[in-house]
Amino acid sequence: MLAPGRSLRMAFKSLRLHFLRSVLAAVGVLIGVTAVIWLVALGEGVSYQAQQLIKEYGATNIIVRSKAPAVAADTGRVKIYGLTRLDFDRITTRVAGPSSAYVINTIERAVPMREVAMEVRYFDRTCDSQLLGVMKDYQDINHLDMSIGRFLSRGDSETKSNVAVLADGTARELFPYENPIGKTIRVDQDFYRVVGVVSKKQDAAAIGGSISGRSYDKDVYIPLSTFRSRIGDQVPISMESFESELIEINQITVTINEVERVPETAEIIRVLLGDLHNDENPDYSVTVPMELLEQAETTRMMFNILLVVIAGISLLVGGIGIMNIMLATVTERTREIGIRRALGATQRAILWQFLNEATVLTAIGGMLGIACGFMCYPVVDVVMSQLEIWYPEVWSGLSPAVQNIEPRVETWSVVAAFAISVGVGIIFGVFPAKQAAQLDPIEALRHE
Repeated sequence: MLAPGRSLRMAFKSLRLHFLRSVLAAVGVLIGVTAVIWLVALGEGVSYQAQQLIKEYGATNIIVRSKAPAVAADTGRVKIYGLTRLDFDRITTRVAGPSSAYVINTIERAVPMREVAMEVRYFDRTCDSQLLGVMKDYQDINHLDMSIGRFLSRGDSETKSNVAVLADGTARELFPYENPIGKTIRVDQDFYRVVGVVSKKQDAAAIGGSISGRSYDKDVYIPLSTFRSRIGDQVPISMESFESELIEINQITVTINEVERVPETAEIIRVLLGDLHNDENPDYSVTVPMELLEQAETTRMMFNILLVVIAGISLLVGGIGIMNIMLATVTERTREIGIRRALGATQRAILWQFLNEATVLTAIGGMLGIACGFMCYPVVDVVMSQLEIWYPEVWSGLSPAVQNIEPRVETWSVVAAFAISVGVGIIFGVFPAKQAAQLDPIEALRHE
């Protein structure tokens, strides 16, 4: 039997003699390994963003949102649906109050929010923004950091002050060259004094329809009491049709003091709201981010398995190509095999020679595939930046999860891809190697 070092040298020499064929075979393996790493990296990138959004909403939070019912009620030109202030009172008094000792003190805080799309103006500059009526705790719940100035205070809510906090994008559009603090902006017919600017916050991707994706970049925050006083509950949908909708509260974020009490409290909230709303045609949704996180983890694992299987098919095709090439090599080198057998080479030595060639070929393809796999992030970054520049309409139509995707190359995918590639070389190299080893020396010497 040949020494391992000599056997490998012979394998490299043989591959060099058939360079182009060897390169084409290695490319098949390279594509398969690259596909495994890239698909897993992209899947992990999207999954990571989804999980971050869910974590942002908090494991101890319950999100209650207004939504248009599947079958609209006949209320004329005014569409009435969603959460009400009575709903908020029932949640905060009956769940956290003394009337229900079983769940007393489970709620730490409940923060309502109202929102509507509005045009914000500063002299001749305008910005299509999302006007949000919020309370002080909204900042903590949504992890909003201040760039300059301050957020809304309890005093602002109590006095129904005409003050506003701008998101980073809104501030840059309205005040590109000056400090917005202390300036006055106009929303509809009312004027608001800017008291703060929120730091740029990454857009949130939608999660399976349970949590809506949204952009924080064009928000304008005013006290909820001011919103009710100045804007009101009823806002127009279309000026042409004179249609409007009446929503008292768009969202209530409920924070529970113990993670273990979240599911039971969520169920109680569903029961309480069911007393005032039509269960068969609900106009609200109750979302538990903790449950979504668990679902996201399970989905991520299943998705990764699916991606690996799909990419593994590429490696399988590459393996078949390796087998085909090795079989052709055995045929071409039949006389060489006969000479080696006549000089005393054993069947085992012949088998190891051809098996080494197949393994070396796939290992080279695997290493090159790993190198290409680590190029995933810069390639995706370049593609996305060029897409934004050259095809802005297509870019704007993409979800925030796709726009902000950051591929995450996982160590396990690199190891698995390389192991599979080497395994493919061994598995698909065994048959040609055994065929070569089992050749009759006399018949092999007669081969032309």
